Amino acid sequence: MARKPQDNPQLDMTPMIDVVFELIIFFVVTIKQEDIFSKLNANRPAPATSSASEENDTQVKIDIGSGGLVFNGRLMNPKQFDQALREISKTSKSAMVTIRCSLDSYHKYLVYALDTCNKYRMFNVSVFTI
Repeated sequence: MARKPQDNPQLDMTPMIDVVFELIIFFVVTIKQEDIFSKLNANRPAPATSSASEENDTQVKIDIGSGGLVFNGRLMNPKQFDQALREISKTSKSAMVTIRCSLDSYHKYLVYALDTCNKYRMFNVSVFTI
């Protein structure tokens, strides 16, 4: 049977599309996910030990407002604050120091509190605005 020259042969694309979709599904299912957490350069905290938790029992709360420095609930002048922080630093250099500043507080009190913590080598300091 001879073909006529005017007949245009057509290629059915449906089976080819099916094969392409099957290949896509195969590669999606079999691809190995990369572990991105192993490539992160982050220092994870060490597990807490009992001795570290005993040292961190001391907590110092400093409130800074327009009135001045409030150390563990008592309003203090800078000299009293210095003495109180020196006494705390003698027992525990790793004491947790929390400084809370109000919006109307003076900047000099915050700087003084941070300088005093640095003076007595107390570096476990958190600063918040309330």
